[in-house]
Amino acid sequence: MWGVTNIGKAASAGSEGTSTNKLTGKDEFLKMLIAQLQNQNPLNPLDGTDFAAQLAQFSSLEQLTNMNSTLESLSALQTTQNGIMAANLIGRQVSANQEGGNILTVTGSSANLSYSLAKDAKKVTVNIYNEEGKLVKTLEGRNQSAGHNTLTWDCGVDAQGAYTFDVSAEDSSGNDVSVNTTITGIVTEVRFTDQSLLVTVNGRQISIADIVEVSGTPAT
Repeated sequence: MWGVTNIGKAASAGSEGTSTNKLTGKDEFLKMLIAQLQNQNPLNPLDGTDFAAQLAQFSSLEQLTNMNSTLESLSALQTTQNGIMAANLIGRQVSANQEGGNILTVTGSSANLSYSLAKDAKKVTVNIYNEEGKLVKTLEGRNQSAGHNTLTWDCGVDAQGAYTFDVSAEDSSGNDVSVNTTITGIVTEVRFTDQSLLVTVNGRQISIADIVEVSGTPAT
């Protein structure tokens, strides 16, 4: 009497040279089970207990196959829903963690400069530079908590353009506090990939999972 293991070995042997280690599906399992019944020795028929065990194994295999199909459908539905939600980000300002995220694009009379503090800081200093690397503004923040923070630069309409900035911070004892800058700008595009959803901010593609703050209303 063959069990699942033996049937699997037979399938592997039969397909050797074309597809090694191929998994046996429920249809192949059922065909082999029928063939086993048709070719049994009349003088030594299949044991009822073993046959019942094989039927139970087939039922479990079918249930797992159906479950996998259901999970794939749910995953596809979740991806679609995430895509619809991501599309609503177009035209909105976001801040996201990203290496080299100290790029700032000013499109109005003010701009938010975002960063993340490793721990509470008594003083935060933000220096803003124009495209030529010239310091144009210094902002200071006081008594900010660990985590994501924002300082607003009231720059006026004449300051629109591209800038970079750096952030330094210190705690109540005057010790340096680690700071990570974040990219801030308007979402102009949403792109779907096999692995994730990407949004375009300031001409750069970032993962939607890296977004830490969303502000403004969607463009119409």
